[in-house]
Amino acid sequence: MSAFAFPASRVPDPAEAPSLRWGIAGPGWIAERFVESLARHGSQRVTAVGSRAADRAAAFAAPRGLRAHGSYEALAADPEVDVVYVATPHTAHLEVALAAIAAGKHVLVEKPIGISAAEAGKIAEAARSAGVLAAEALWTAFLPSYDIARQLIRGGHLGGLTAVVGDYGEYLPPSHRAHDPELAGGPLLDLGIYLLALATDILGEPDRILGLGTALANGVNGQLSALLGFPGGAQATLTTTMQGFTPAQLTAVGTEASLTFDGPFNSPGGLTVRTSDGEVHRWDGMPGDHVAGLHFQAAAVARALEAGRTEVAERPLEASIRALRVADELRRQAGIVFPGE
Repeated sequence: MSAFAFPASRVPDPAEAPSLRWGIAGPGWIAERFVESLARHGSQRVTAVGSRAADRAAAFAAPRGLRAHGSYEALAADPEVDVVYVATPHTAHLEVALAAIAAGKHVLVEKPIGISAAEAGKIAEAARSAGVLAAEALWTAFLPSYDIARQLIRGGHLGGLTAVVGDYGEYLPPSHRAHDPELAGGPLLDLGIYLLALATDILGEPDRILGLGTALANGVNGQLSALLGFPGGAQATLTTTMQGFTPAQLTAVGTEASLTFDGPFNSPGGLTVRTSDGEVHRWDGMPGDHVAGLHFQAAAVARALEAGRTEVAERPLEASIRALRVADELRRQAGIVFPGE
């Protein structure tokens, strides 16, 4: 019998984090779930919402008792807002984040923090210059299950790391914004960024990148696969698609054990470790959706600010930029061009 044992999660109780006042930039699908998650869990308070369309902001605000602003600049200027959660389409992340930072507000920007490494770098530099916190809202990195995985991986419990294997596919209908080339369409920024973020968090910066993409009839990328090589010989094999559902699992392989995240791997859920002696070990974390998990990242921001930090330890800005550097190269190889490039 293997002596393997799962460590305990080190994620503090979100209810014990300092309470901040949050403003929501972009009243869409993910913003609805973020606000509901904060209302159900933890200690954070949402006070305002902003949109370029005043009627959309008002419709979002009314049932939630929030102040509504008809522009992102007005939201950023609201004295009752400490942090702006940027939940706009990807192509507006840079503009909205920079406006909030210029107004002296901290920002938590939905993943990916920018559509390119250059955009992410601009947000990071602006935040450093202004002395405010900036972070990427890659919610997976803040979950208790990922903290346990991080301890296993970085503590050497899997042995020498040799591979990461992952997939993430969903069926996104033609009406979804991912089919719009003007909104940086394709599965990469909505789905594939999770694969790149976790693979580079686990294995580091790749020194070899091979990408293969397939375009839809309108020219938008429909699926993308990547083979990444890392110093020392480790590899990552990743694939993402918006043309159908896949198991959405991710496995980190080591010389002594492999660790598999239950699908969908980016959500709250369980972990399976298979040790080299053939034993199977389970950590049965409770499966959950966005409402069950998004509040962890808000609490992490609050704890970082209380400690006087301008980054979150769970997702440093350099980690966000590193994943986007890989995404940039994959796009170059696949011929994927985003607006403004």
